[in-house]
Amino acid sequence: MIFSFVFTAPSPVTHVKKGKISRNSISLSWQEPEQPNGIILEYEIKYFEKDQETSYTIIKSKETEITAEGLKPASSYIFQIRARTAAGYGAFSRRFEFETSPVSFAATGDQSQIPIIAVSVTVGIILLAGMVGFLLSGRRCGYSKAKQDPEEEKMHFHNGHIFCSTTVKLPGIKTYIDPHTYEDPNQAVHEFAKEIDASSITIERVIGAGEFGEVCSGRIKLPGKREFPVAIKTLKVGYTDKQRRDFLGEASIMGQFDHPNIIHLEGVVTKSKPVMIVTEYMENGSLDTFLKKNDGQFTVIQLVGMLRGIASGMKYLSDMGYVHRDLAARNILINSNLVCKVSDFGLSRVLEDDPEAAYTTRGGKIPIRWTAPEAIAFRKFTSASDVWSYGIVMWEVMSYGERPYWEMTNQDVIKAVEEGYRLPSPMDCPAALYQLMLDCWQKDRNSRPKFEEIVSMLDKLIRNPSSLKTLVNSSNRVSNLLVEQNTLGGAAYRSVNEWLEAIKMGRYADTFVENGYTSMDAVTQMTLEDLRRFGVTLAGHQKKIMNSIQEMRAQLLNGMVPL
Repeated sequence: MIFSFVFTAPSPVTHVKKGKISRNSISLSWQEPEQPNGIILEYEIKYFEKDQETSYTIIKSKETEITAEGLKPASSYIFQIRARTAAGYGAFSRRFEFETSPVSFAATGDQSQIPIIAVSVTVGIILLAGMVGFLLSGRRCGYSKAKQDPEEEKMHFHNGHIFCSTTVKLPGIKTYIDPHTYEDPNQAVHEFAKEIDASSITIERVIGAGEFGEVCSGRIKLPGKREFPVAIKTLKVGYTDKQRRDFLGEASIMGQFDHPNIIHLEGVVTKSKPVMIVTEYMENGSLDTFLKKNDGQFTVIQLVGMLRGIASGMKYLSDMGYVHRDLAARNILINSNLVCKVSDFGLSRVLEDDPEAAYTTRGGKIPIRWTAPEAIAFRKFTSASDVWSYGIVMWEVMSYGERPYWEMTNQDVIKAVEEGYRLPSPMDCPAALYQLMLDCWQKDRNSRPKFEEIVSMLDKLIRNPSSLKTLVNSSNRVSNLLVEQNTLGGAAYRSVNEWLEAIKMGRYADTFVENGYTSMDAVTQMTLEDLRRFGVTLAGHQKKIMNSIQEMRAQLLNGMVPL
């Protein structure tokens, strides 16, 4: 005889009782669900101020009672509770509404004691908070792909429970929840991502390869909606359990975001094969490739508009407490309306084979050219390190997809940046934009602008286009190049041919000779107009060659590289 067991999630909690209520707290207790369908592992309590549903708090508890603290006096709060067993979470209970007390200290006793009581309570809270913080340091459950600053934590333990607080957030902003805090990763996927029936998806063609399988374009027809295009990531055959978890982990992250400049998750397919992640389709693909294909084709305002969109998306992520760690033009997608959206939220991207190269440190791989010094040295990833990366993205956009630091090795980049070197301004770059890049590249991370400030700055520039007419001149560029002699390694070229080979333009050696440029001294005197006179023979590589020439010229002016 064969027995078949079907595990069912618990039924909703139906009986919730109000306990002690004060000006700033509400205590609740409840009964176990009528149909637990197994052993209750924990309860999740979601609450928010009435009519403020988009900014909520979650408390997890193994008991059937909790106290919600830090509430506003004389305010109504909505509570919902659900239970979890090995089969997963049940549905949330109906909404229960309770109100905090308006009673003040003055109504309870001698008013002369109020200052003393208030001070005592305040000091006690501060001391208690300090002790709890000390005891629980290192036990954070707030998301950080690496260790974050205490002020950036968004979740902490409270009275033995996991407390996910949004009280420090702006109205309407939810806090990111790390999928790894779930004992069952599948539960996180179904918590944040909608399951899609595979029959509603039509795969049309392969458009790329991901870490776990192919990336395809296709169409989806959901009930009650018109068919529309989507991008589909598939999980390759023969995957391991860890690969499946990591693959779907990106959906668990992406599904928590809702912003016009963040790639939108449509849903996942987990109940049939292949396992899929379905997102909106971005017609123009990755930003770096798109810019390279359209070199010089956009106005400055259009480029600033792209940058503004990226900054807006990053502000949203920062507000939610999410640190990206791999912000780069290759991880920005762009649609047919030139709207840029931040993507790539995988927790375990394999950077070993990344064409942009990564440098191995203790704890994993880091994309050096986009990463802040403190993140390279100490794995200190914060929103401030994302701001540094954003500065590199600005440089990529304004140079139409040039490779940051050109052909420098990762070790040379690390050394040069640590010694004060910063990328020179891209050609024809407005001074205001280059200054913003330099601000993003401040060595002291606390001196870097916040994403909110970056968005505000870009908005001002867009509203006042004349402010973008002042371009960076050569003296401004040179003043920022602080590297010592030969920091760039190999920058002192002995011949035109050697220089062209170094920047992977060796095929144009004969062209330079034919046009009379037979020495490096002559090359460093060239202008963009000189290069343009070469005509089509440079096949659109004038800008790359000119950038290298300007780099050498800057070093010469600083007396760093002898010819």
